[in-house]
Amino acid sequence: MRIDRRRFLTISAAAMGAPLLAQATPQAATWRGQALGTSVQLILNHPDRARADALLRETAAELRRLEAIFTLYRADSDLSRLNRDGWLLAPPPELVEALELARKAHRATGGRFDPSIQPLWLAHAAGDAAAIARARDLVGYDRVRISRDRILLRPGMALTLNGIAQGAITDRITALLRAGGAEHTLVDMGEIRAIGGKTAREPWRVALAGGGEALLADRALATTEPAGFTFDAAGRLPHLIDPATGTARAEWARLSVLADSAGLADALSTGLCLAQAAAIRAALAALPGVEVRALDGRGRETRFA
Repeated sequence: MRIDRRRFLTISAAAMGAPLLAQATPQAATWRGQALGTSVQLILNHPDRARADALLRETAAELRRLEAIFTLYRADSDLSRLNRDGWLLAPPPELVEALELARKAHRATGGRFDPSIQPLWLAHAAGDAAAIARARDLVGYDRVRISRDRILLRPGMALTLNGIAQGAITDRITALLRAGGAEHTLVDMGEIRAIGGKTAREPWRVALAGGGEALLADRALATTEPAGFTFDAAGRLPHLIDPATGTARAEWARLSVLADSAGLADALSTGLCLAQAAAIRAALAALPGVEVRALDGRGRETRFA
């Protein structure tokens, strides 16, 4: 299995009208630690160092709290307990909110985004053809029961939020920073969301893999690159799995989604990477304000809005 993992989470802010880059300046506040299953670094460029240090401490604490809800890397997380027991009473509201957003993305993508893919994903990771065949019967997000009181799975089912959790966490951290007075700030927690633009008159310019850029001002961006994580050493089996067929595949070499919510953009980028152009257009008809930029295997970009 080949994995390319993001190892730096950044917060880049404009100070006194002068845009700062998404790397540490001499005055930057920095935090390093473990979060979301990897070593991470948070960088906050801010004109007030004391305030920046306080915001980073709050951000790091919130990251640890959210990780205890969403991650599959910890056996004691709420998501891991749900998968192990098949039920979760009094679930954290953040988990319920993410699962409800996942339901919206599931429907918008015609079922292509499906958090119940986890047993099938594990079977592909193990390279076990018999387990893959068995796991196909365990996929079906419509069979998951979600309420503010409890979450129920059918026997053998399990969920992964790897296609939405980073976006949901980005939204939470953005809200924390905005409440702390952050302006003209770019938040990258695996997916990207902007607070304002780079300045009052200039948007943030974010480079896209394979070429091109996206302009962000109070918007979010999520990108799925199937080849960034593959089930085989040769890189021929992308980590995306089609719930309808149980196969590892992708329609696009890169698919980016711009939306008002990083969580929604994250989920849509995962699901729509399995969709042909006509299906993407149909999905966006019910998603006003969402934009898609899809790169095919020949490096040609198609824009959908």
